[in-house]
Amino acid sequence: MLMPKRVKRRKQFRGSMAGKAMRGNTITNGEYGIIAVEPAWIKSNQIEAARIAMTRYIKRGGQVWIKIFPDKPVTTKPAETRMGSGKGSLEYWVAVVKPGRVMFEIAGVTEEIAKEALRLASHKLPVKCKIVSRQDLEGGAGSENK
Repeated sequence: MLMPKRVKRRKQFRGSMAGKAMRGNTITNGEYGIIAVEPAWIKSNQIEAARIAMTRYIKRGGQVWIKIFPDKPVTTKPAETRMGSGKGSLEYWVAVVKPGRVMFEIAGVTEEIAKEALRLASHKLPVKCKIVSRQDLEGGAGSENK
């Protein structure tokens, strides 16, 4: 499971997921990728499940990049506990994903295999996704500026 080695503070505020992803919204390493269409918290075990689904389908050919990291701690209080007595204990780690964020990238396999592997991975994630290629994002950015 992915989690930070050490953190400055054990517990964090929940924060806000408003707006679009201003960074991490281009494909940098691979040829194809999954982009989030809506905001969400993605747990570390969901990231791992998506990674396993992709690598199993491509049979360890090609290369996979995980572009998100779960660095936000989420706490919960035990069931049937009265209000007060402080914040709950740490339960799991999440990655905050905003719309437009590239979550996974893949390269070194054919287009059909890459798209099917990314489709299988997107079913493991709790967010609506879009499969894009490097040309889609570069072409989209160029046409908006003109």
